[in-house]
Amino acid sequence: MGETEQRPTAGSRLGAQENAGISTLEHGQKPPMTPPGKLVSIKIQMLDDTQETFDIPQRAPGKVLHDAVCNHLNLVEGDYFGLEFPDHKKMMVWLDLLKPVMKQIRRPKHVVVKFVVKFFPPDHAQLQEELTRYLFALQVKQDLAQGRLTCNDTSTALLISHIVQSEIGDFDETIDREHLAKNKYIPHQEALEDKIMEFHRNHMGQTPAESDFQLLEIARRLEMYGIRLHPAKDREGTKINLAVANTGILVFQGHTKINAFNWAKVRKLSFKRKRFLIKLRPDVNSSFQDTLEFLMASRDFCKSFWKICVEHHAFFRLFEEPKPKPKPVLFSRGSSFRFSGRTQKQVLDYVKEGGHKKVQFERKHSKIHSIRSLTAQPSEQHTEVPKQSARAHGDSNDAAAVQSCRQGKEVKSSAEDTGQHKSPSLKKSPKESRKMDGAVVSTVEEEEEPAKDRMQQNRPQSQQPSTAGSLTGSPHLSELSINSQGGPSVANMTLSPNLSPDAKQSSPLVSPLLNDPSCIRADDEEEVKRKRFPTEKAYFIAKEVATTERTYLKDLEVITSWFQSAVSKEDCMPETLKNLIFSNFEPLHKFHTGFLKEIEQRLALWEGRSNAHIKGDYQRIGDVMLKNIQSIKQLTIHLRKHNEILMELENGIKNSRKLETFCRDFELQKVCYLPLNTFLLRPLHRLMHYKQIMERLCKHYPPNHIDFRDSRAALAEISEMVAQLHGNMIKMENFQKLHELKKDLIGMDNLVIPGREFIRLGSLSKLSGKGLQQRMFFLFNDILLYTSRGLTASNQFKVHGHLPLYGMTMEESEEEWGVPHCLTLRGQHQSIVVAASTRAEMDKWTEDIQMAIDLAEKSNSPAPELLASSPPDNKDPLSVSDCSSLPAGLISDQRPVSISYVCWYRMQSLSFYDILQSNENQLSGNLLRKFKNSNGWQKLWVVFTNFCMFFYKSHQDNHPLASLPLLGYSLTLPSESENIHKDYVFKLHFKSHVYYFRAESEYTFERWMEVIRSATSSASRTRALSHKEPHAY
Repeated sequence: MGETEQRPTAGSRLGAQENAGISTLEHGQKPPMTPPGKLVSIKIQMLDDTQETFDIPQRAPGKVLHDAVCNHLNLVEGDYFGLEFPDHKKMMVWLDLLKPVMKQIRRPKHVVVKFVVKFFPPDHAQLQEELTRYLFALQVKQDLAQGRLTCNDTSTALLISHIVQSEIGDFDETIDREHLAKNKYIPHQEALEDKIMEFHRNHMGQTPAESDFQLLEIARRLEMYGIRLHPAKDREGTKINLAVANTGILVFQGHTKINAFNWAKVRKLSFKRKRFLIKLRPDVNSSFQDTLEFLMASRDFCKSFWKICVEHHAFFRLFEEPKPKPKPVLFSRGSSFRFSGRTQKQVLDYVKEGGHKKVQFERKHSKIHSIRSLTAQPSEQHTEVPKQSARAHGDSNDAAAVQSCRQGKEVKSSAEDTGQHKSPSLKKSPKESRKMDGAVVSTVEEEEEPAKDRMQQNRPQSQQPSTAGSLTGSPHLSELSINSQGGPSVANMTLSPNLSPDAKQSSPLVSPLLNDPSCIRADDEEEVKRKRFPTEKAYFIAKEVATTERTYLKDLEVITSWFQSAVSKEDCMPETLKNLIFSNFEPLHKFHTGFLKEIEQRLALWEGRSNAHIKGDYQRIGDVMLKNIQSIKQLTIHLRKHNEILMELENGIKNSRKLETFCRDFELQKVCYLPLNTFLLRPLHRLMHYKQIMERLCKHYPPNHIDFRDSRAALAEISEMVAQLHGNMIKMENFQKLHELKKDLIGMDNLVIPGREFIRLGSLSKLSGKGLQQRMFFLFNDILLYTSRGLTASNQFKVHGHLPLYGMTMEESEEEWGVPHCLTLRGQHQSIVVAASTRAEMDKWTEDIQMAIDLAEKSNSPAPELLASSPPDNKDPLSVSDCSSLPAGLISDQRPVSISYVCWYRMQSLSFYDILQSNENQLSGNLLRKFKNSNGWQKLWVVFTNFCMFFYKSHQDNHPLASLPLLGYSLTLPSESENIHKDYVFKLHFKSHVYYFRAESEYTFERWMEVIRSATSSASRTRALSHKEPHAY
């Protein structure tokens, strides 16, 4: 019997997952004890060509060394990497993580172990961390130099140009020539230098992180990306090369791929002496034999390749680490080798759950100076979206200056994370920041430990120019993002002492709100202030009219003041279009300005702030509402012009490149926190708000109340107006949504066609040869699209395919595929298998897909071809379908991250009914906000709209400071253990991120709970429509 192999713990033999180091530990865990004994020094060569020495116990397994390297680099996603070394036969092999290091490396003093990329994912956007992408970029650079990554001259020059951009910054011919003369990226580089500089010239403004992203995007499309060739011969003795990838086993002749065996087709992999065997699943359409045989140079070569195949299959195909086989009592047969470590799915889940702390690093080769940065902040990377990694000025103890960012974009700030062990090769730099849409943004993370008394000082920001082509923040968009459109940053902004850089962050969709300590109000003072005001429900209903009217007036000013002022400075809009827009919006703005003053005067009388002796005569609001709603009826002619305004504006944009650019640039301004066409629809949304308010007021009053008659008359008037305009509003909302989705999708020419109606969008998993893969689905009344997250600067979704609903059938197939919440959709020419994240999500999709199939069957005609030309301009979409009207959304390439992007990262879905409800469920007012570990409450002006909370210092501000998209959040009440001893407090939490909000009264508390609940979860259509009259799709 051979000697028993040493294990780090007894649990490893029982299948327990042994996590050690930053790369594998959950938050709060400690590494397991390593075996005692003499220490051995192992030299590791990093990807940036530096060497580090690690001392490990003599009997330590490979996992201890691997995790020590990851810990040293602060590398969260270390599972993609491996340690490679030459064995005693000079053959490069991978370090086995389960076996003792000294049993594999016999002479450690004479061996240099290489830390390299081992597993190359199909999409580098699956790499969550900027540091990980940087290391992958170094691997590509290394493979180019060694001749492993072969491609044509154009691709080679383009790859090198991105490397040069990340190392020296923007193009300068003299500097470029000097740099290329000193650095040889490929053999015989001189012939390509002119082409490299030509490409480099086009990367102006691109940050190092963006360069890495683009480099990997180009590299992953190359046939030899991530490929290591293993010489072999087929049965006929022809020399070939075998390789393994995320998709399966590949066969090359020279550097040309001639065959591929997908993992789904492979039944078994084995080796016998020098023969490598692939047993395939039976396929009547295939000409291959049941078992394929390849001859390799030796048994060691054959076994080494077999091990690599086993590891690739487990990493990319399995949900969790495979359990070890039970140890045989007497005899063993075959190899006991198994994959050790987390699978790719476990890595993705771990990072998305936020079980790690963001760290900063320094690029060894980068020479970019601080011209593109703002402050000394740690670098934090979001899933799939690269950010700025340029250096920054400033002392590490200064507060993070926060540049305002566009709605839905991510903003986070934190002070320097000090006291960490620094690697000479990948140092944690205090000068890392990121760039979004041309604006460098520092990162902020919520404090998870009790807050220390650290007051951040005010720090003005430098203005940063907008950079075309820079990547937007994710998505994954921010949970709480600073609002900016690429304009000047907000100066003198401060951070609350309850923010800490030592926090963990669950995803790029999570970030805490900006704080201003000067706004924190003592609780006792707030209680005294609250008691001075009336407490009856009618007063708070009247106050809701005032608070929402303030927000509505600000939204009107976006058109009548900001947009009109910008238009007057640019000769880009026809006079007829100017007159059409502003002649219809100016009367509305003038009227509502007077309306707001009248409401505020009534509230002042009600509160006793003036004319206290006649206060009792003014404790009502119905008379004011009746008078002004009757006046609004006289403005109906302007409300009916909205169709014409939107259509004419769309036509103007279509016919004028200058107007298109102007509108895109206007949307980048801070005041335009929503898409421009949303502001154009605000007057119609406001009518529904009035109707809801008057319904609540009439429900509250008894019939004999002095204000009941006026309130009921006002309700009748506004209900009549809403009924007249309701059908038109639904048509415009559907048309608007189609145009918004058109901006979100790549690969479709004619999404907006007459008769097409949007039903639902959301994230589902699609079963393919690569296993379950996340896809974004878009359901319409005639087709079902499935897409993946694109790799463009605007975070668009790439269409992979579509299924016409005409003739489609649907069935549950959990038992057939062994996948929870699974559906099989069978079209006339294609079938797909999809899985939802929960049973509730599956029920929503099942219901809506069945409804869509029924609609398609009633139409008695299949869907048009996706890539067909767009309908002629002379067809008016507003007149064709009940839900197909609104002009093209004026959303630029650097627009806010869309609601589709939120659904992708939150694994949520959204229906058209939800969108209609969101237009009705809008609210404004003051709230007190508190973080989980902070002590004081901060007063903020909060606007809820478009599934998002926008935060202002006061209602007089022209643009929000930050935003919090709410899809996926849970809305609950704080428990006793949370020690929130205040009334009217609700709790918002997403994974590890918790926010408390406190309302001023029971009524406002219930209202905030009501509107936020509508955004935190997508309703089932049947359940939703059981409470409302149906909205036609």
